[in-house]
Amino acid sequence: MPNTKGAGTGEDPAVEIVAGNGLLHRRLFLTRGAAMLGAGGLGLMTARPGGAEPLEIPPWMRSPGTHMSAYGQPSEHESDVQRVVGGTPNVVGSGVSFTPHHRLHGTITPNSLHFERHHSGVPSIDPQRHRLLIHGAVRRALTFTTEALLRYPTVTRIQFLECSGNSGQNLGPEPPQAPCGVIHGLMSCSEWTGVPLAILMEEAGVDPGATWVLAEGADAAAMSRSVPLEKIMDDAIVALYQNGERLRPENGYPMRLFLPGWEGNMSVKWLRRLQVTDAPTMTRDETSHYTDVLLGGKALILTFPMEVKSVITSPSTGLSLGAAGLYEITGLAWSGLGRIRRVEVSADGGRTWADAALTEPVLDKSFTRFRMAWRWDGGPAVLMSRAVDETGAVQPTRASIVAEHGERMNYHNNAIQAWSIADSGEVSNVYA
Repeated sequence: MPNTKGAGTGEDPAVEIVAGNGLLHRRLFLTRGAAMLGAGGLGLMTARPGGAEPLEIPPWMRSPGTHMSAYGQPSEHESDVQRVVGGTPNVVGSGVSFTPHHRLHGTITPNSLHFERHHSGVPSIDPQRHRLLIHGAVRRALTFTTEALLRYPTVTRIQFLECSGNSGQNLGPEPPQAPCGVIHGLMSCSEWTGVPLAILMEEAGVDPGATWVLAEGADAAAMSRSVPLEKIMDDAIVALYQNGERLRPENGYPMRLFLPGWEGNMSVKWLRRLQVTDAPTMTRDETSHYTDVLLGGKALILTFPMEVKSVITSPSTGLSLGAAGLYEITGLAWSGLGRIRRVEVSADGGRTWADAALTEPVLDKSFTRFRMAWRWDGGPAVLMSRAVDETGAVQPTRASIVAEHGERMNYHNNAIQAWSIADSGEVSNVYA
């Protein structure tokens, strides 16, 4: 790898080039060197002899502002930061909305921008009438009201939720030219608060021979999935709050199942029934859909975890670069198998790689924000990121996934994403 420390540049020798095409050492985000990426380092500050230019008195300082509102709203100047909403033709209530990750930062997704996937629309549920039933292979069937669940001890975790169809567009023969948030927007990360499901199961008394649980939702589709009892007793919760407020209707109000790290479809919204069984129920939603096609006419079924993955959110499609100079490459990494241990970034299409800085806290089954300093010379570049989780699993290439599954696979695509930067600064999606 290149290892030039500011040689011949007149720059701070701490600015170390660690990989091809201008990637700089991650210490810039860990020490005082981060100032190099400030306005001065980018050439964005204006200065004049004798000191800074006096500030004007803008109109908003000349009279009082608006009064407070009962529920906060974003600035009118950020009104274009919205989800892209798409529906399934000729299917009432079926569709998706995508989180605009290329317009966000940090790791927590605002509730209003959380992705959605619905099979029969969003039901309007009266929490006073809604019930959760636990039955089947248990000593005694139990029914819980919403009010009763709100009295139980709760846990709070920051964890991601990802639709298994996220990034599926990138398995087509041609790379889609859409914003990053549309290609990879079926994922979000929230602070989830709810009742550990193990408490409720122990109260019902699970039969010794039981191994599975059928979860059913209260939407018109009666969305249903089979869940291994082991997962239910491990870290599953009945979620009641999201980012500190009660669940919104599109995210499962008044209660939803939440299975950390597993495909989003299994975290059944509007949860109404849990039937304990001795085998998977093989519902329509886990046989006709949500299976992984293999070459040779076979398919994998009941493949639950969302494996290690990352994506550069900026620069990415939907954004463009200005003049040549210093930029921050940033993105998200996550794994349904645990914590992110490392993220590498390449600016030359994967020929050389360098470690990115990980922003704390790095949590279990949660988004991790990574950052990389990059000196763009104004020429063509191909940006890529590659994540490694605590199990040692490494994010695969698209070629390796296609070799195993072909291009007919719709789910669990965790392949490396590549963004091409043109001389003009325009960003496009490419396969590399």
